[in-house]
Amino acid sequence: MSSFSPGFRGRDRSVTDRLPPGQYPTESFPVLSAGPTPKVPMETWKFTITLEDGGEHSWTWDEMMALPQEEPVHDIHCVTRWSKFDTRWRGVSVDTFFEDVETSADYSVAHSYGGYTTNLPLDDLLDGKAWIVHSYDGYPLSPEHGGPARLLVPHLYFWKSAKWVRGLQLTHQDEPGFWEAGGYHNYGDPWQEQRHWGD
Repeated sequence: MSSFSPGFRGRDRSVTDRLPPGQYPTESFPVLSAGPTPKVPMETWKFTITLEDGGEHSWTWDEMMALPQEEPVHDIHCVTRWSKFDTRWRGVSVDTFFEDVETSADYSVAHSYGGYTTNLPLDDLLDGKAWIVHSYDGYPLSPEHGGPARLLVPHLYFWKSAKWVRGLQLTHQDEPGFWEAGGYHNYGDPWQEQRHWGD
């Protein structure tokens, strides 16, 4: 015989459908970083795509802000097991940066001010899957959350959304980044619980 507690209806079905295995929802926005928060003045900030042959395409802050802006709303999932629903951002689609970029590379390494790196297949950055964002919830992105600009790749664990992003290096070979070289999963799909190598 099952028991019943008055007033308890179970977890909202929409929440369970949106929550990857092993995750819990949070209203807060925890701050986790691999090192100290770098100070990056917008006057000197630059975003650079480095091609496999060494060629470069670069944008200053003002040039990025002059590009078409989007306002993606996505759930995000951290490998430390928290998930935050309906996060609201403003920034530029990675597709926009690649409009005049010709490459035969299959992979990329995101580089950050401060030295952090993370690797991603190029396909996971294109076709509306990723952005360079500069605002969160209607306000400029704070330094502790990756400001002035960070990579946003919401379909992967959040360590792939590199804070303080300064560029993408395109490569023919997959090159593990900071956490991947330390034992984190090379891809990081929350729905497959790809937290560590071997998952």
